[in-house]
Amino acid sequence: MSTRRTETSPAGPSRHRNSGPGRLLIAVYGIFALAATARAVFQISTKFAEAPLAYLLTALAAGVYVLATVSLAMPGRRWYWISVGAVGLELVGVLTIGLFSLLDPEAFPNDTVWSLFGRGYGFVPLLLPVLGLWWLYLNRRGRAAEPATERASPTA
Repeated sequence: MSTRRTETSPAGPSRHRNSGPGRLLIAVYGIFALAATARAVFQISTKFAEAPLAYLLTALAAGVYVLATVSLAMPGRRWYWISVGAVGLELVGVLTIGLFSLLDPEAFPNDTVWSLFGRGYGFVPLLLPVLGLWWLYLNRRGRAAEPATERASPTA
């Protein structure tokens, strides 16, 4: 059996992180990028004085979603690691903002995308980075480049 590895992409020669279920993940990230960007632009331009922290956090979330969308769609090792960073930052953000908005609701008089763990968006902002990191893990360089039979065999 050959264990030759190719250097074509972090996901190996036959599977790319932007194919199959990865396309759906990228589409959802794209929708959230558009929604969060539109929300941040509207909130910052019309009522910034009401809750500047919340609206700036929405803008931060929008930037993270844009970066995650682009990096998940792009091939290559560098884009893979940018994806890991963006999706990891998203998870830290939604957990941190979600917890703070739960413990101190007065600090967040208006919701952000990540408030209460994304409750206003059906908790998708909490689920999305978990799925994203799982997808990236499944498509990491070393695992995807190994033949499936060797991965399954404990003695290989």
